Amino acid sequence: MTTVQPPAATRPRPAGPPVRRTRRTRRTRRSWTGWGFIGPFVLVFALVFLAPLAYSGYLSLFRTQLIGGTTFVGLGNYQQALQDARFWDGVARVGLFLAVQVPIMLGLALLVALALDSGRLYGKDFFRIAVFLPYAVPAVVATLMWGFMYGTRFGLVGDVNDAFGTKLPDPLSPELLLASIGNIVTWEFIGYNMLIFYSALRVIPHSLYEAAEIDGAGQWRVISAIKLPAIRGALVIATIFSIIGSFQLFNEPSILQKLAPNVITTDYTPNYYTYSLSFSGQQHNYSATVAIVMGLLTMIVAYVVQLRGMRKGA
Repeated sequence: MTTVQPPAATRPRPAGPPVRRTRRTRRTRRSWTGWGFIGPFVLVFALVFLAPLAYSGYLSLFRTQLIGGTTFVGLGNYQQALQDARFWDGVARVGLFLAVQVPIMLGLALLVALALDSGRLYGKDFFRIAVFLPYAVPAVVATLMWGFMYGTRFGLVGDVNDAFGTKLPDPLSPELLLASIGNIVTWEFIGYNMLIFYSALRVIPHSLYEAAEIDGAGQWRVISAIKLPAIRGALVIATIFSIIGSFQLFNEPSILQKLAPNVITTDYTPNYYTYSLSFSGQQHNYSATVAIVMGLLTMIVAYVVQLRGMRKGA
């Protein structure tokens, strides 16, 4: 008996694997795998950054008074902060500090990086470590060390005056205190910024140097036409970090305050003012407001510097 086969068009096909479902499953697995890698970071970031920021914003909307307790004031604390002369005096002080100290520090760091990259510096490895070493010293230890040297009665300045019969100016006087703090910060962070610049210089293609040598360009021409344009991104990053660090100035004034109590007041810098409001004045709500305003101001300045530095033709 002959069996008649149905046409190929109508013949049922064997059941194959669900391709679409398999692809969707694989895509879902890859998605969850990615979240598994970044999940710990997202969790820590949310706990140590987003949650405190949100809580500070919540606190800034209230005000605690002796009579009436804690009440909702909306943007009242922000209006008070914008009219607070003590806060803006501190902002002006760190602004002056930033305008003077940051260019000096970055200029010295750039000079050191260029000297190391030139290959003409004797003992380059030792010199690089020696310049970077102060960055390894904790800020508190560095401030205590320099504060001892600044002392006119028990420190290095006082010993020099006694030994040679001189009268060196007091580094902790109102006229010189900001410069003295700038000296400490510069000593600490020259090595850090030098490492950023030096790392950027080391990745410049040597073919550019060879082309410049063929054209007869001197060292200064190589620096201005090749090296500085090539490390502009590193210069912008170091500048932004330095601006943020200047606006966050706290360790040095708070430690030196014991040595110069009549000069360093509780509102000497915005961060020190925030700390004093919260832990000494028990004004947690207003302290959170000042911190948020200062954070927004720092973000604006850093963003403007980034736009200006990375703009083509700048």
